Amino acid sequence: MWEKKLEIYDAIVARCPRFERKGKKMIYTSANGYMFTLLNNAGEIGVRFSKEVQEKYLKELNTTLYKSYGATMKGYILIPESMLGDLDKVATYFDESYDYVMTLEPK
Repeated sequence: MWEKKLEIYDAIVARCPRFERKGKKMIYTSANGYMFTLLNNAGEIGVRFSKEVQEKYLKELNTTLYKSYGATMKGYILIPESMLGDLDKVATYFDESYDYVMTLEPK
């Protein structure tokens, strides 16, 4: 199950040439010193956005805040399972998240 989700996550990242997947056990993408997407041990994908965009997508996508290893991840939304059939669409959220972290003060 988790391996299948890892394949999906990697397929999404492969559609985004500006960044690459990192991590062996904890799977993520990062840029500018910030993580911006995650794959947790439950096989769920989280994507980071600004507060305003996060609130918009929570409603639009009928989803929740993202949890990883028991903690609610500030700024992240859960990509609904139903969206994983359209990896190109999910890749646009990954790209949007990348653009967001690139506007932050570098760490």
